[in-house]
Amino acid sequence: MSPSPTLLAALDRAAALDRPGAGLRFLDRREALTALSWAEVRGRALRAAAGLRAKGIGDGDRVALILTTGPAFFDLFFGCQLAGALPVPLYPPVRLGRLDEYFARTAAMVRAVSAAAVVTDARAGKVLGRLLEQVRPRAGLLQAEALLAPEPLARPASPGPDDLAMVQFSSGTTVDPKPVALSHAACLANARAVQDALLTAFPDDPAHPHRGVSWLPLYHDMGLIGGVFPALDRPSSISLLQPEDFLARPALWLRAISREGATISPAPDFAYALCVERIRDEELDGVDLSRWVAALDGAEPIAPRTLRAFRDRFARWGLRPSALTPVYGLSEAALAVTFSPMDQPFRTLRLDPAALSRGSAVLADRDAPTTELVRLGPPLPGFEVEVRGLDGAPLPAGAIGRVWAAGPSLMAGYLDRPSPSLQGGWLDTGDLGFLWDGELVITGRAKDLIILRGQNHAPQELERAVDAVDGVRTGCAVAVGEVGPEGERVLLLVEAREARPGLAEACRDAVRAATGVDPDLVLVLEPGTLPRTSSGKLRRGEALRQLQAGELRPPEAVTAWSLAGAMARSWAARWRHG
Repeated sequence: MSPSPTLLAALDRAAALDRPGAGLRFLDRREALTALSWAEVRGRALRAAAGLRAKGIGDGDRVALILTTGPAFFDLFFGCQLAGALPVPLYPPVRLGRLDEYFARTAAMVRAVSAAAVVTDARAGKVLGRLLEQVRPRAGLLQAEALLAPEPLARPASPGPDDLAMVQFSSGTTVDPKPVALSHAACLANARAVQDALLTAFPDDPAHPHRGVSWLPLYHDMGLIGGVFPALDRPSSISLLQPEDFLARPALWLRAISREGATISPAPDFAYALCVERIRDEELDGVDLSRWVAALDGAEPIAPRTLRAFRDRFARWGLRPSALTPVYGLSEAALAVTFSPMDQPFRTLRLDPAALSRGSAVLADRDAPTTELVRLGPPLPGFEVEVRGLDGAPLPAGAIGRVWAAGPSLMAGYLDRPSPSLQGGWLDTGDLGFLWDGELVITGRAKDLIILRGQNHAPQELERAVDAVDGVRTGCAVAVGEVGPEGERVLLLVEAREARPGLAEACRDAVRAATGVDPDLVLVLEPGTLPRTSSGKLRRGEALRQLQAGELRPPEAVTAWSLAGAMARSWAARWRHG
């Protein structure tokens, strides 16, 4: 059977095949299951498409989807495509202590795509009315549940492979999020690259087919393109949890992997650290992780310490040493670019930090100070990676430069704006790294680089050094450089798990011992103070800006009264603006 040329064709085929057990499975915090076959997903989407058309949404319109993980997301995602519109998934208001910041960022994204409508669900809609105070889409704020028409759309759209399938916003770690326009062909090319990597290492067993589990948000490529689309294209099943349920109780993720017999489940590095810190042994009674062969780790810098801690902590529940698989990708490539071998344990390099600061990777001498970095594997089939210097010429192996990527899933461009990072079929990722035996190693982001007395320092080196300090929240530190009247300074901002005397000095000592850098300022912060992207990545530049402007403060406490006030303001805004 020839591969489907578009996501809608893949949905048609999955619905027609109607394989037993294939489809979407939703698990709530009580571990109760709601299952939809692919045929049911398609039927609901056709009804949503009819509802959208009745609201005047059609060919070429952009529709912002602010929906939590659940059936309604897929009703509207595929419903938009069937109606000829372009879905733009955005993140729902889950950080209630920062609603003002949320509305400002979301309004900017709605304006960036010139959305004709904003669609939300009953849950998010309780506070989302305030968005209408900043944006006025033509069709207004629509309720997903009310868009399911009694009858399906009779004449659905039929896009081609090169037509746009969706817009997803880049994470916005160093700049404001950008609208990444992805074609049907690009989305499917990456989904198939992920499938092929898995099946090459672990051929499918008809008796125990590959299954996925994910708690990742659906507005993020790792959750949607890397998780759902492969299950659609095969077709097979994927079980989905709410992101906030995972954050509140990380054991739900591992319990779901065991219960569903999942073989593949991705997550960013912080999630593996959270599991080590927060899961209690008694929460894993009866859990078996032996079928989990692909624990993909990507979307943010990967700490070797985290990989080892997770491997060792959960080995007693059957976790394979080879399961942890470091990967590299980015929104502009529709996700994955390189994969480390899935059937081998992860590998690292112990490097001379002084050489790294001068721009080259050199193995450290035994017993000498080292910087340990994770090998992210070679490019996936069909992809290429080059490391280039400032003149644009490829650098030799071991030399640090800007990482460029080429492949079948690159974005069409940024929607309605120039795309200078695309040049001649290659993408300037904005990341710094080097090649080692044909494998990619990332050292940091170009815009985050700290330059101190002519030496380059990746902020991750300083941030990882404090993870082991007692009292520090793992993965909750930001290192930034600034130039002031007295010259270059290095600032370290650290969130504390608990306040204790001497924590700032302990962090300074840890950084000095690990990197040789002596921070000029170590500031200990309350939990939740550091700004993050919608996918949870720390925003170093924004943290520095807020510090300099006197705006760096913890989120407001969420109480029943404050939540009620937010809901009241939301309903008032919806009433005023129709």
